[in-house]
Amino acid sequence: MYYNGMYHIFYQYNPKGAVWGNIVWGHSISKDLINWKELEPAICPSKHFDIDGAWSGSTTILPSNKPIILYTGVDSNGIQTQNYAVPANLSDPYLRKWIKPGNNPLIDPENGVNATAFRDPSTAWWLNGRWRVLVGSERNSRGIAYLYRSRDFIHWTKAKHPFHSAPNTGMWECPDFYPVSLSSKEGLDPSYMGKHVKHVLKVSLDDARYDYYTLGTYLTNDDKYVPDNASVDGWAGLRYDYGNFYASKTFFDPAKRRRILWGWVNESDFTQDDVKKGWAGIQAIPRIVWLDTNQRQLKQWPVEELNTLRGEIVKMSHQKLKKGHHIEIQGITAAQADIDVTFYIPSLDKTEEFNPSWEDAQRLCANKGSKVEGGVGPFGLLTLASKNLEEYTAVFFRVFKTSKKHVVLLCSDARSSSLEDGIYKPSFAGFVDVDLADKKLSLRSLIDHSVVESFGGGGKTCITSRVYPTLAVLDNAHLYAFNNGDETIIVKNLNAWSMNKAKMN
Repeated sequence: MYYNGMYHIFYQYNPKGAVWGNIVWGHSISKDLINWKELEPAICPSKHFDIDGAWSGSTTILPSNKPIILYTGVDSNGIQTQNYAVPANLSDPYLRKWIKPGNNPLIDPENGVNATAFRDPSTAWWLNGRWRVLVGSERNSRGIAYLYRSRDFIHWTKAKHPFHSAPNTGMWECPDFYPVSLSSKEGLDPSYMGKHVKHVLKVSLDDARYDYYTLGTYLTNDDKYVPDNASVDGWAGLRYDYGNFYASKTFFDPAKRRRILWGWVNESDFTQDDVKKGWAGIQAIPRIVWLDTNQRQLKQWPVEELNTLRGEIVKMSHQKLKKGHHIEIQGITAAQADIDVTFYIPSLDKTEEFNPSWEDAQRLCANKGSKVEGGVGPFGLLTLASKNLEEYTAVFFRVFKTSKKHVVLLCSDARSSSLEDGIYKPSFAGFVDVDLADKKLSLRSLIDHSVVESFGGGGKTCITSRVYPTLAVLDNAHLYAFNNGDETIIVKNLNAWSMNKAKMN
């Protein structure tokens, strides 16, 4: 949340180690979303209703400019309830201390509600004299977002019908619901109900461990959400990020009129063995999120404050990449860098035919990786690469064609990222909904030692990979542009910056 000139992030945190358990609400503050000061935990298990964990939730700023936290508490029997906490001292600019009033819990699972799958209350919104909040759940494999209403934020009543649900999608964690403008990149307050908006419903699918969203219409008279016809619930739907990205949350930043998205990289219920496979949770770079002009999907981009960490810049332009060639981008710290590149495709004549059965982008990337020669592509970047390319994480495009259009695939392939065996090294991919009339494709990749966050097509498709190189570390990491397709590709414009470290206290 943003409150009185300060950004606050609250996060699920185990003070005792990088494994699941002992969950408290970690708390850090910042003035710029980049440099952070860690404070003591805001909420710790201490009452009968949260003694087995203070799980996820959300903040809401009440009209009196008082922040309030709604969170899920788990009791000794595994029953999940929704509770609240408020600042102990509003005059403290850091809001260090939070208290749990004695009238908790606020929302208990009623009859018919799965009491062990009832969690993660959303940010509340105000409509027609009542607050509304969503709580994620599951019943008989049907994912559910329950709606609750309140006049005073204390006494809550469950709506007769779910706000939205879908069969065969499993538990819906961390539901997030917010409006987006049809005509502007500006963010909107969650209670904004103007005419020129769509609404977004995001859910984190516990079975898949990925975040999915739909675009649709909020029927305010019925208090129901209806996805657009082209927006699909569940595993075949749109994702914020087609890589390691889960349990995300957005908030409205009134200072800069933007909606900010933040999520976990590789968040899961992990053990020590899982940590070795890449399931240790860290946070991705905060992003702004807005509706694409085509109104079929969202777009994302790193917050502008990230640019303050940019150091030395290296530029490249009008560089040809013939089939089998790779060119090193020298002069930057390749293990910690920001690369923004536009590729130009002189001719699309050699584009491969797209098989309609290739609807699974991740499987397609696995079958047609960076080494598999094609017509137009694969071309892109070899990030966190060792000198002799024993290790690298390839981020690349491959272009196909149908009778009606071109199909663009963006891959972030970690299968060659490390020489270590037995660790998590998946290939991730998503299709990029772009028009190739100008024969250009843009890519921005943020590299931070063990994380590669990539934004294709100006933020239309985003992929985050967590990787564990053994050779391509620190000064031994390299960065290359490459092409393994028949068609020559031109690096029209490339800017690469060494990135300085953020301040963490």
